[in-house]
Amino acid sequence: MRHRLRFPLLLAVLLALSGCATRAVDVRPVAANPADFATWDCDRIHDEQDAVQQRAADVAYAVDERAGNNILALGVGVAVFWPALLAMRPVGLEADELARLKGRYEALLVAERRQACPPAAPELPLSRTASLPVAQGDRLVYEDRSHARQAASEWVLRLRALRRGEFEYSLETGPAAGGLWRQDRAGNVLSSPSGAMQWPHLLRGGLKLGDVTGGELLISGDPLARARLRGQVVAVGPQNIAGRRFDAAVVELFGDAPRGDSYTRVDGAIVVDRDTGVLLRLDLRSAAPGFMLQRRLMRVEAATP
Repeated sequence: MRHRLRFPLLLAVLLALSGCATRAVDVRPVAANPADFATWDCDRIHDEQDAVQQRAADVAYAVDERAGNNILALGVGVAVFWPALLAMRPVGLEADELARLKGRYEALLVAERRQACPPAAPELPLSRTASLPVAQGDRLVYEDRSHARQAASEWVLRLRALRRGEFEYSLETGPAAGGLWRQDRAGNVLSSPSGAMQWPHLLRGGLKLGDVTGGELLISGDPLARARLRGQVVAVGPQNIAGRRFDAAVVELFGDAPRGDSYTRVDGAIVVDRDTGVLLRLDLRSAAPGFMLQRRLMRVEAATP
């Protein structure tokens, strides 16, 4: 698998940075009981493995960001290098949580073997996709403005693939039409066509009211167009758009972006569906070029047979 091929690189980076890591006792897994999952079917076991790994990656990224190592920011797959995450030597509550997650993941692997589950397919099973508010082939039509008084333009994504860890879209409008837009199930944009915004680590899975998050907002292809943002979940709840029901999380954003030799403020809000990560709204205000935007999902056009 792709992330296995990157293990030597990750190991080299970890060794190079080990002198800067927090020196604490090794984090050891807290054992969980595989019998807790004895009545689960294979799809449910695989779903829980995904959830555990995503949560572990979120915790490890927060540790990594504070330490300034940027190990996870190298693009190394986070599905998931448990030795790498634990080798960062987190302490306190984060160490305890990683230990619990590691133990739970190992118990899930035992349950998977006992039930003779086949390897998890990369695509979401039909039992999961049937309950989602979007489907493969749907067109998500957004209204875009760079400021309130500007005429709106359409910005359209077509959902091409629903995978266990991410959704893949093609952008159908603008100079980058045909380019790929990939987002994870938390709503982070992992890659985007040149000139489009992406935020690879801004959001976390399972957002709840009051949660605090943070990461980087950037414009693909422009190494200078980057903003550091923090956010807090200020509202959660159902939202209906064009007959589709979403479970929305509203995250207030604030931070700054370089502007010449100084920095300028960036603030606004992002709204995502908590189940799929689908972007429902993005409002950004800033004097920094490229970070003034109003984007709202207006309708979802069902895939045609």
